[in-house]
Amino acid sequence: MANAIFHCTFKLKKSADVAEFLQAAKTLHDEYISKLPGFISWQQLRDGDTWLDIATFDSMENMQAFATAEPNELALHFYSFLNMPSCVVRYYSVEVSH
Repeated sequence: MANAIFHCTFKLKKSADVAEFLQAAKTLHDEYISKLPGFISWQQLRDGDTWLDIATFDSMENMQAFATAEPNELALHFYSFLNMPSCVVRYYSVEVSH
């Protein structure tokens, strides 16, 4: 079964504090996402004011369960930093790794 990637680009709200955002992401990871079935990793990348989240799961099924789950309190706090209209989400299956 191929790994699956959750890929989301976004910008933070102008009022967002980056340190607080990163702490919210860490808490979300440590207390929720890292415990989900099939979770492998979550990377956060940044290029200027554009951010990229890449979460890897062991299957498309587990990734889609994560992506479509009702947001909990930790996720809602994380989302409160995001400029939601800027979010672009894509799902990928890993075809080959080198």
